[in-house]
Amino acid sequence: MIEVEVKFKAFDGIEEKLKSAGFELVEEKLEEDVYFNSPIRDFRQTDEALRVRREYGETENARLTYKGKKLDSLTKTREEITVDITDSEAMKLILQRLGFKVVATVRKRRKIYRLGDVIACVDEVDGLGKFVELEIDVEDAMSAGSETGLEKAREKIAELAESLGLGSLEESITSSYLEMLLERVGGA
Repeated sequence: MIEVEVKFKAFDGIEEKLKSAGFELVEEKLEEDVYFNSPIRDFRQTDEALRVRREYGETENARLTYKGKKLDSLTKTREEITVDITDSEAMKLILQRLGFKVVATVRKRRKIYRLGDVIACVDEVDGLGKFVELEIDVEDAMSAGSETGLEKAREKIAELAESLGLGSLEESITSSYLEMLLERVGGA
């Protein structure tokens, strides 16, 4: 699966703007993401990510997610592979036993809105502030030799971001929350 995503700093009234555009609130939850670096290669250098996420909302969930490198410079489009896990603590321990090192933990309160195939997440991230992410998941068109689905998703996201008053793709934030947090604290 390829995730086409853009991120912007949130402004006061963004949730009302989403609702007036037709988005419906579908879920509120807390997320705790523990990020790991590989013993084989430095994910910061290769622009990859590996995390264990615990979600606290109506139900508790845990997932292991690998994110590939970004596929373009204007969005956060990348391959994403996720598997559900039943024991996040055991998964973290397995990764550590295999030589993976904990890099940082990102905690956020997330409100998820949906309009058709577009998901809008309003995130309040500990230590960073409030952001809006717009995303569309696209089947892996790249493996079929076609970027049409990706191009259409990027265009749709770009038009939506501008219509909501968030800005253009050139004004979006391409850093992940992990990168932003590490930059803020001066970590590696």
